Amino acid sequence: MEKRVVITGLGAITPIGNNVNEIWKGIENKVCGVNKISSFSNEKLKTTLVAELKDYEPLKYFDKKQAKRLDKSSQYALIAAREAVLDSKISQENTDYDRVGIFVSSGIGGFNSIQEQCKINYLKGCNRVSPLFIPKAIANMPAGNISIEFGFRGESMAIVTACASSTHAIGEAYKSIKHGYEDVVIAGGTEAGICEVGVAGFENMNALSKETNPNRASIPFDKERNGFVMGEGAGIIVMEELEHALERGAHIYAELIGFGATTDAYHITSPCLDGKYAAKAMIRAMEDADIKPEDIDYINAHGTSTHLNDLTETKAIKTALGEKADKVMVSSTKGNTGHLLGAAGSVEAIICAKAIENSLVPPTINYKEKDEECDLDIVPNQPRKLDLNVVMSNSLGFGGHNASIIMKKYMGG
Repeated sequence: MEKRVVITGLGAITPIGNNVNEIWKGIENKVCGVNKISSFSNEKLKTTLVAELKDYEPLKYFDKKQAKRLDKSSQYALIAAREAVLDSKISQENTDYDRVGIFVSSGIGGFNSIQEQCKINYLKGCNRVSPLFIPKAIANMPAGNISIEFGFRGESMAIVTACASSTHAIGEAYKSIKHGYEDVVIAGGTEAGICEVGVAGFENMNALSKETNPNRASIPFDKERNGFVMGEGAGIIVMEELEHALERGAHIYAELIGFGATTDAYHITSPCLDGKYAAKAMIRAMEDADIKPEDIDYINAHGTSTHLNDLTETKAIKTALGEKADKVMVSSTKGNTGHLLGAAGSVEAIICAKAIENSLVPPTINYKEKDEECDLDIVPNQPRKLDLNVVMSNSLGFGGHNASIIMKKYMGG
C-alpha cells in the first residue's frame, strides 16, 4: 500500500532572507534581492548584478575549523537543514535515524572551491592544492555533511540535473517515502556559484541579464526580459510519511501528492521550443496526483527571465492544462530571489508550502511590459489573498531536464 507524504519542516537561506520567516516576509513585501556584485571585482565582466546573500558571515554558524573545511554550498545546506530539522522537531526519541534519508542536490557543487584551488594549482603548483579540495568541491558533500552532523543513516544522494536538481531531489524523496523505503527524508538543494568563473561562464553563453537596474534585471514573463540573474542559497524541507508525522504530533505544512519528470532530448542549453516534454512532466505529475487541470489553483513557474524559458514554459503550461490554463494563477518568484540554479526548486517548494499555509499567492514582481506570447495570469506585482488547495511547482534544467511537483493543503484524514 502506498504511503502518504507530508512536509513537516522548512529551512532556507536566500538573497531575500536568512531564514524561512524572513524569506516569506520578503515575498509578502515584494522584496527584490538583486544587488551589485560585492564578493569579487567584476571590472572585466559585462554582468554587474547578482542576487547574493545579505549579511552572511560563516562564523555566525560555524567555528573557524568547520568554516574552513566546508565550501559555501555545504555551509548553506547545513544552515537550511538545521532550521528545517529544528522546525520539524524530529529527534532520536521519536524517529529511527536509520530510516531518515538525505536527498540534497546541487547543480554545480563547490564552484568557489574549484575556482580557488585551480588558481593555486596554476600559480603555485600542484603540491599546494588543498587535500580538502575534492571533499569541498564534489556535489554530494552537502548531503554527506548533513548526514554527518545529524547522524541520519538512511539513503543519501545528490541528484544533479542543473536547475531542476532540487525538484528532482524532492520528487525522488517523495517516491522513497511513498513506497516505504524511508520514514523521513531531508530533501532540497543548495548552490554557491557566484564567483568570477561562474558568472563568466553563464555570461559568455548569453544567459545572464546585463541590466544595471536591480528592479529591471530579473523580470520573468516581461517583454523586456533579457537573461537571468544568478542567485545563491539553499532550501531544505523535511518530508515525512503521514502516519509517522501524526504519531509524533508534527505540524504539517502541506501534503505532497504528485511528481513528474521528463527529458527534452533536444539541446544542451535550450529548452525544446514547443514545450512538449515540460508539459509532459506536468501531466505526469497530475496523473500521479490523480487530479485534473482544473484542480490546480496556482503554479510557481520556473520563470527564469530568459526569452526562451518563459516563452516555452508558457507553451508547456497551455499544453498541459489545455483550456484551463487561462484560469490558473502562474507566477515566478525569481524576481525576488534571482535564479538559485540547483537550489531554485527547493526554495520555490518552500514558498509554495508557505503560500498554502498563509492563503497568499506570490506575485511576479517588477513586471512592467506585457508580452503577448506569455499571456498567462502571472499575478503581476501584487500578491493575492486567496485560499490555495492545490499548487504545482516547475523546474527546467540545462540538458533538457524537466521536473514538476504538486502539493495540496493537508485536510486531515
